[in-house]
Amino acid sequence: MNTVLLYTVPLLVGWILDILLGDPSWLPHPIVLFGKIIAFFEKRFNKGTRKVLKGAVISILLILTVAAFFFFLIHFSDRLPLVAAIAIRSIFVFYFLAGTTLIRECWEVFKAVDRSLYEGRKQVARIVGRETQDLSAQEIRTAALETLAENLSDGVIAPLFWYLIGGIPAMAAYKMVNTLDSMIGYRTERYKEFGKVAAKIDDIANWIPARLTAFLMAVVGGKLSVLRFVKKYARCHASPNSGYPESALAGILNVRFGGAHTYFGEIIEKPYIGDNPRALSFNDIKRAVYINRGAEAVMILFTASLGLLIRYFAFV
Repeated sequence: MNTVLLYTVPLLVGWILDILLGDPSWLPHPIVLFGKIIAFFEKRFNKGTRKVLKGAVISILLILTVAAFFFFLIHFSDRLPLVAAIAIRSIFVFYFLAGTTLIRECWEVFKAVDRSLYEGRKQVARIVGRETQDLSAQEIRTAALETLAENLSDGVIAPLFWYLIGGIPAMAAYKMVNTLDSMIGYRTERYKEFGKVAAKIDDIANWIPARLTAFLMAVVGGKLSVLRFVKKYARCHASPNSGYPESALAGILNVRFGGAHTYFGEIIEKPYIGDNPRALSFNDIKRAVYINRGAEAVMILFTASLGLLIRYFAFV
């Protein structure tokens, strides 16, 4: 019984906390610490020769260290009273889910760009890696929706998938993988060697979740036919995974994503996803948020149900 409670209750409590709170700026966050650690090693080792090897060793060590730390933390918490053990797990499920904050940020992007281009560019710069100073209003809205779709996979579905696979330790390890990719996984001159292995690990970790995300989006959107659209356009994306949630949302909304973007002063050409360059509006962000929340809820139900079945048969 305790095993069931320790799996299910933290999952639901952490999810509800994410919906209610998001990521408050006043609250210390382990992902911020992950980022500082990555930046520390990148600054000291991303130079000279053998950058690929150095980046690989550092990435693998950081991932394994995080997995081991949370394994022992959870193992220690099992010795505490049940309520305390549930509370510790719930806190980290909350920390490792990132659905609400990005939704709020995307809402603010659409509001800001309606006020002025300057405000829209400034707001969207908070959530994208591309340079934003020359983006048009349409490009700002497109960037927000692309990021929202990708974040559904990286920030919600993938962490839940890894929670199902290996609980909090696997969830934490995935978040380190994803943070490594978001910081050093670019194909720019600075990172293309040092972050090569980190990007490949992220590709592997997201392979199933990205495709699962696209399927869930199609189900929630009531358009299973959009999966044909996904099959056509997902592989057009430079990433083997990001194209799946992005093309699913583009297909549901009947819009066009992609195009050339500037990262760290370098222009990166991205193939278009979709062929309808229609103007985006508030109706699109409303629809996108509905799809995100619906897919998230279905994944929570799936993770809870399948996890319970696995644990039930494991202890029968």
